[in-house]
Amino acid sequence: MTKSALVDELLARRAQLSRRQAELVVDTIFETLSKALAAGRRVEIRGFGVFGVKERGPRQGRNPKTGELVHIAARRVPFFRAGEELRMEVNGRLKRGGVET
Repeated sequence: MTKSALVDELLARRAQLSRRQAELVVDTIFETLSKALAAGRRVEIRGFGVFGVKERGPRQGRNPKTGELVHIAARRVPFFRAGEELRMEVNGRLKRGGVET
């Protein structure tokens, strides 16, 4: 799904919004999420999942073409861990009221 598809879905569900307003909503959500991750904060969306940042330490790697050792600097990488409800939905089994359907 693309960002424009999300805007279209929002417009389909909320007809009172203009396209510009729907684009602003989607852009604001992504911008806020990005800023929080850049600041090293964890973002939890109940029923959906958790976005976070992991620290990767420096390490030695190899250039696959020459076999030469290369230094890979430390870095931060974003990650996403799906929540239980999302995993159940993806697998076609949504849990409702503690009972699997």
